[in-house]
Amino acid sequence: MQLSPETAVVTSTIPVETLALDVTGMKCAGCVSVVERNLTEYPGVVAARVNLLTELAVVECEAGQVNAIALADKLTSIGFPTQPRSSQSGETSTLTPTQRREQEAKEQFQRLIIAGLLVCLSTVGHIGHWFHGPMLPVFSNIWFHWGLATLALLLPGRSLLLDGWRGLWHKAPNMNTLVGLGTLTAYITSCIALFFPQLGWECFFDEPVMLLGFILLGRTLEQRARRRASAAFESLLALKPKVARLIGKSALAADGLGIEIPVDQVRVGEWLRVLPGEKIPVDGEVVVGQSSVDESMLTGEAMPVLKQAGDGVTAGTLNQSGVLTIKATRTGEETTLAQIVALVEAAQTRKAPVQQLADTVAGYFTYGVLAIASLTFLFWYLFGTKIWPHVLLPMAEGMGHPMVEPSSPLLLSLKLAIAVLVVACPCALGLATPTAILVGTSLGAECGLLIKGGDSLERVHQLDTVVFDKTGTLTRGEPTVTDCLCVGEWGMGSGPEAQPPIPNTQSPMLYNL
Repeated sequence: MQLSPETAVVTSTIPVETLALDVTGMKCAGCVSVVERNLTEYPGVVAARVNLLTELAVVECEAGQVNAIALADKLTSIGFPTQPRSSQSGETSTLTPTQRREQEAKEQFQRLIIAGLLVCLSTVGHIGHWFHGPMLPVFSNIWFHWGLATLALLLPGRSLLLDGWRGLWHKAPNMNTLVGLGTLTAYITSCIALFFPQLGWECFFDEPVMLLGFILLGRTLEQRARRRASAAFESLLALKPKVARLIGKSALAADGLGIEIPVDQVRVGEWLRVLPGEKIPVDGEVVVGQSSVDESMLTGEAMPVLKQAGDGVTAGTLNQSGVLTIKATRTGEETTLAQIVALVEAAQTRKAPVQQLADTVAGYFTYGVLAIASLTFLFWYLFGTKIWPHVLLPMAEGMGHPMVEPSSPLLLSLKLAIAVLVVACPCALGLATPTAILVGTSLGAECGLLIKGGDSLERVHQLDTVVFDKTGTLTRGEPTVTDCLCVGEWGMGSGPEAQPPIPNTQSPMLYNL
């Protein structure tokens, strides 16, 4: 796989090998920037590309100089759990990327349910100021809201806060760092106001609850969008057969079906049996048998191709009619289908120029937001409340507290700084371009169009000529009637064969012309 040379320049005199790593824990383009920086700083690595949607890092390094496990351990130590991708199956040794994403989606939905319940209870507390009933005063109690905020931080917000702290500890702050700082600042300030009422500060325990609830809602919607975006690529992976029927040469005369083994264990030269309706497990050559094989997933041709002894077959194509015995010629990553999947997967890591710009900006985005939030606090605390003193008046309408003062420049400054922290999110900046590239390249691969990367896809709009290199004639694959020649009485026939076909149907007579 060839990577674009933006991260580092690969000289032709250095033998290069490619490593693939499954990287989890990335939340935004800022995380991608941190992972790429740590990879390129590792001794022996000459280039690295990371994709946020597929959670894949493709690393080019000097041959024999980099240990994939040690490289994965380095990323794990900075808060991004990483495993080398298996060279045979294309999957990790524990869970496949699809299974891992499904598990994360379930956990995310559970956290969202808990956060939503806490938000509803917090909202009921505010309604208690308007209605009076036997239970509403309990929901309006300030200690009740303290309990809600504490539960929100310990249950649905726990993983978010820990991830943000890890990023800050490793000098790689991310979006979770911003949200964590905002919610913890609001919670700690409210706790000080609660336990030291003589200060006259306002309690706003509802802010951590609301912030975490809406952040988790956004994360859940974002996760679903990412899963839909990767569905086309996962359907391409689904074309790869999982098992093969291994037979011995002496079994040719028998009717045995062979032994089912994982496709990854098939070796070159071994003989396999393929029954009707099964996919060809590996690239091979037909030894015994004759059958029609559907190769539309590879060539786009709708008509099946007759295969008999001596003909080559391709992994992933569908055996339709007869029983075939084939000899494996290419297995694992050497098969045609595996190379197509590898090409599409590598295309996800090749960044378009606009994505490189977005990732560069997102890499410094978190630091910029922290600086702006600090300046916001200082401005309003030192100057803003003195220039516009009337902005302090609405603060007296907070939760019921025995000693709330109508003026508190510190709390107003904190609230505005918290707002800057939590509303600034680089996720959309870093997700838009890779999502578009993933969908475009994956759908193209399903239709037989291989796109080498986002940089190539971005230049397509400049094309004015498309040249097709294909044997035969390009058609839509559906015959149509161009002329109608009437012979004798057929022109006025009234039999059922002469009746016009029903609209929106596919006439069997038309397709048999």
